[in-house]
Amino acid sequence: MKLATSIRRALVALLMLAGRSGAQGVIQFVFTSDQHYGITRSAFRGDSNVRSAIVNGAEVRQMNALSQLLMPVDGGVRAGQRVGAVDFVVVGGDVANRAEKGVQPAAASWQEFKHDYVQGLRLRAHDGTPAHLFVVPGNHDLSNAIGSPTPLTPARDATALAGIYSLMMGRALAAASFDPRRDVVNLSRNIGGIHFVFLSIWPDSAERVWLGRDLDTVSVTTPVIMVAHDPPIGDAKHFTNPNAAHDINEEDGFENLVRETYKDASHVARGSGGPRVPGDPKPSTDIEQREFAAFVKAHSNIAAYFHGHSNANEFYVWKGPDGDVALNTFRVDSPMKGAVSSIDERRLSFQLVTIDVKTMRMTVRECLWNSSRNGSIVFGESKTLALR
Repeated sequence: MKLATSIRRALVALLMLAGRSGAQGVIQFVFTSDQHYGITRSAFRGDSNVRSAIVNGAEVRQMNALSQLLMPVDGGVRAGQRVGAVDFVVVGGDVANRAEKGVQPAAASWQEFKHDYVQGLRLRAHDGTPAHLFVVPGNHDLSNAIGSPTPLTPARDATALAGIYSLMMGRALAAASFDPRRDVVNLSRNIGGIHFVFLSIWPDSAERVWLGRDLDTVSVTTPVIMVAHDPPIGDAKHFTNPNAAHDINEEDGFENLVRETYKDASHVARGSGGPRVPGDPKPSTDIEQREFAAFVKAHSNIAAYFHGHSNANEFYVWKGPDGDVALNTFRVDSPMKGAVSSIDERRLSFQLVTIDVKTMRMTVRECLWNSSRNGSIVFGESKTLALR
C-alpha cells in the first residue's frame, strides 16, 4: 500500500513538473551519481571508515541548503543571482554497491537511499511542489539483480533495481518479479521545451530502438538531453557475453548488463572495464561507439549527455572513435568512489544545471559541497553552452 501511494504521488508530481516547469523562464536541476550505499569511505570529516549512509546523508543536507546560495559571477545563466528553486534531482545510478564480500545486500542499501533521497530531500520546484526525483540504474544495481562474475551475497537481490523501476516507470514492481529483459527503465519527459530521456546503463542497440521511436515524437528543433549511467564510450564488460552460452562467468568477464552482444573481442579480464584514456590497454568499444555516433549524427537535436560511472567531475566533448561527432558530455563525482574526491574530500561535488528556456542556454556548475570550513557550498568549474 505504501509503495502504491508513493508511486501515485510521484506520477502526480511528474505531471505537474512537465506542465509547469519553465513557467519562470528557467529550469534547474541537480545531478549526482554513484552513491554506492553499502561501503565505507576511508576518511570523511575527521573520521575513518565512514559508512556510505553518513556521507550520502551529508551530501543531501548540502543539496537542501542550495537554494539560498548566490550563483558565481561566471558569465553563465543567472550568474550572480540566488539559486532559488530546484525543479528536480537526477541520480545517475549505482545507488547500491554490488553485494560483494563484506558489502550489505542491495535491499538494505535501497532502504538507506530512500531515507536520504526519497524522504530527505527538501528542495522545492518553481511551482512550490517538492523537487521530483529521477534515478537511472547503474551497473552495480543491475548486477545485484542478475548476478555477477564476482560472487555476491545474496547471489541475486533485485530490490534496488525494482525500486528504481517502480519510481521511474510509475508501476509497482516486486523484486521477486524482476525480469531484466522486460523491466527496462526507459523514460522520457518534456520539461520546459526540452526533451529529457533517461536510459538503462548505456544507449546500446536495444536502447536505441526505444530511443529512436521516442525521438520520432518530438520536433527536430526540440533539444534532447540524455541521462545514462555509462559514459558515451561505454564499458566493454557491461555488454552481453558473445561466447557460446552468453552467460555471466568469471572466465569471460562479461556482466550482461546491456542487451547488445559485445563485438570487439571474445573476453574481458575481470576488472578491466571502464573509461578508456590514451595509453590505457582496456578493451575497445570502437564498434559499439561507431553505431552510437551514427545515431547521434542522425539526431542533430541531441544536445547533451550526462553520466556517472567514471567518478569524477568533468565537462568534455565526446567525439566518437573517429572524431566525427561532437556531443557535450558531463560526468559527475561520486561521494564514495570519486577518482579525485576519494583522496581529497574537499573535491566532493555534485552539479547544478540551470537552463534558460527562452534562449536555450544551459550552464552546468560544479558544487563543491565539502570544501569550506563553514560547511557552505563553493562553486567550482562551470560550462555554458547553447542547446540549439
